Amino acid sequence: MSVRLGKKIVYLSAVALLVAACAKDENKPSATTDQSQTAVESGSSGTPDAVKTPTVEEQELMTWKGGNEQGMIAYAGTDRVFFQYDSSELTAHAQDTLRKQADWLKHYPQIKVQVQGHCDERGTREYNLALGERRATAVKNYLVALGVPASRLSTISYGKERPAVVGNGEQFWSQNRRGVLVVQ
Repeated sequence: MSVRLGKKIVYLSAVALLVAACAKDENKPSATTDQSQTAVESGSSGTPDAVKTPTVEEQELMTWKGGNEQGMIAYAGTDRVFFQYDSSELTAHAQDTLRKQADWLKHYPQIKVQVQGHCDERGTREYNLALGERRATAVKNYLVALGVPASRLSTISYGKERPAVVGNGEQFWSQNRRGVLVVQ
């Protein structure tokens, strides 16, 4: 799919350049003005600086940020979504983040991810494992609803066993109530 997308990008870029080159601009300066402007834009050697056109791979990397976990984070802004206390319901902000992650995942169809469900330290171990599983499943189901194949997504619950931050109080607990996508 990315090869086809790359070919389309190259094709559309070539067409756009061709149209721009063929277009007649009524306000275009004369040839003598163009030559003097070229001299101003040229390097110290008097020759015009080379304009490097990005390759298809470079264009894709600039757009999609790469097919690894850092690429997903760069594209979507984060690898995690957060939940309210004692809830596995996705917030509007979480849904926005998951839409970006889904777009990125659809662009890289070979990538599989594990959705990890986490909780804060309050509650029993058993309760938090179940809540973490509901959170991971909520994230997975939302991604599937957005078009990511379920076969590419696995879930696991860590409950309260792997806190992102350690401490007591809402400022710490809110960072531990999360669903995290881990590229495999």
